[in-house]
Amino acid sequence: MTFFSAGIFRRRNVVAIAVAALSFTAAPAMAAEQNPGSTSFIPSPPALAASAWVLMDAASGQVLVEHNANERLPPASLTKMMTAYIAEDEIENGDISLDDQVRISEEAWSTGGSRMFVREGTSVPLIDLMRGIVVQSGNDATVAVAEYIAGSQSAFADLMNEYVRRMGLQNTHFVNPTGWPAPDHYSSAMDLATIARHIIRDFPDHYDLYSEKYFTWNDIRQPNRNRLLWRDPSVDGLKTGHTEAAGYCLVASAKQQDTRLIAVVMGTSSDEARAQETQKLLSYGFRYYETRHLFDAGQPLTEARVWGGTQDQVGLGLADDLYITVPTQGDTETETRTSLDGDLQAPIQAGQQLGTLEVLRDGEVVRSEPLVALSGVEQGGFVKRLWDGLLRFVQGLF
Repeated sequence: MTFFSAGIFRRRNVVAIAVAALSFTAAPAMAAEQNPGSTSFIPSPPALAASAWVLMDAASGQVLVEHNANERLPPASLTKMMTAYIAEDEIENGDISLDDQVRISEEAWSTGGSRMFVREGTSVPLIDLMRGIVVQSGNDATVAVAEYIAGSQSAFADLMNEYVRRMGLQNTHFVNPTGWPAPDHYSSAMDLATIARHIIRDFPDHYDLYSEKYFTWNDIRQPNRNRLLWRDPSVDGLKTGHTEAAGYCLVASAKQQDTRLIAVVMGTSSDEARAQETQKLLSYGFRYYETRHLFDAGQPLTEARVWGGTQDQVGLGLADDLYITVPTQGDTETETRTSLDGDLQAPIQAGQQLGTLEVLRDGEVVRSEPLVALSGVEQGGFVKRLWDGLLRFVQGLF
C-alpha cells in the first residue's frame, strides 16, 4: 500500500545551508498578504455560501484556503472516494482485477438512493462497477464492490476505518461504504481533500475514471454529476455528494500547467451552488498560486560523516519529491537547511532517516521533511571502529 506524509522532526546539529530565491507561502491565505520589499500581493480568498471548504495543492499538500476545515460533517456520497481508493489499492496489490466478475447480491440490488441499476444474481465486471461508483454514484455498485472485497458492508467499513488510521485522518469515521446517513458517519473538508490527494498521487493510472462524463448500464445512460467537467476543461475529477443532512457537496480537482489543485466544498444549497462555489476556489487558487518543484526523490542534498563504517561518508536526500506552493507574483527569498539527528554510527540502512530538511521563510520554518540515507553503510572491522573511536575522542578534546 502507498501512503505518504510530511514529517516534522526535532532539529539538531545543522550541517548545511542552501539558499534559493523563490516566492513562497506557507500558511492558508485567509487575509490579504503583502510582504515588505516584495511586489507580491494576495487578496483575501472568496467567502463561499457553504458550511466548510478547503483548497489544497495536490503536489505539495499545502492548504491555501480553508474554512471550518476540520469540522465533522456528513460526507454523503463523498464517502465513495474511500471505497474507490480501497478498490484501487486492492487492484494495485494484485488481490483483485478490473476484469473480475462480481456477483450482485440481493442486498446490493435493493440498496436505495442513487443507483447504477445492476440486477440481482447477475455478474458485473469490476471495471463497470467502478464506473458505477465514480460516475453514477451508484449505491448498488458500491455495496457490490464492498461485499466483493470484504464480504459485507460492516466488514468493509472496518477496513475503511483502518485506511482512515493509516492516512492520519483526524475527523473521519465511516459506518458504510456509500455515505448513507448514519449517526456515527462523518468526515471533514480537510480529510476529504487528503483522501482525494491519495487517489491522485497513489494511483495515477486509475485517475482517468474520475473525468468520465457519462456511463451507460442496463440501457440507462447517466451523466457524471460534477458539472465542472463540462464547464472547465482543467477540471478532471473527483466526486459529488448530496443528502438532506449534508447538503450539496463537491470534491473537485483541476490542473493548469504544472499546478494541480483540490477543492472541497461542503453544505451548499443546490447542485448549481456547489459547482459555482467550487469554481470560485479553483479560480482564486490558479490566479494567485503555482506549484514549484524543489528537489527530486533520491537527489543528493548533502553528505554526512559516518563513524565506524566501511566508508566515512553517506549521501543524504529525500524519499519523495519535494514541492512547495508559491505566489504567482513577486519574489520572496526562501532558504532550505539540512540538519542531522546527532552523530552517525554504522551500520546504516539505505532509506534510514538520519536528519531533517527544513524550508524557511523569513527565518521561520514552514516545511520539514525527513532526510534519509541514499545508500547503506556496513559496520567496519575492529581496527576501523577503534580508529574512528580514537578520532572522535581527540576531536572532542579540541
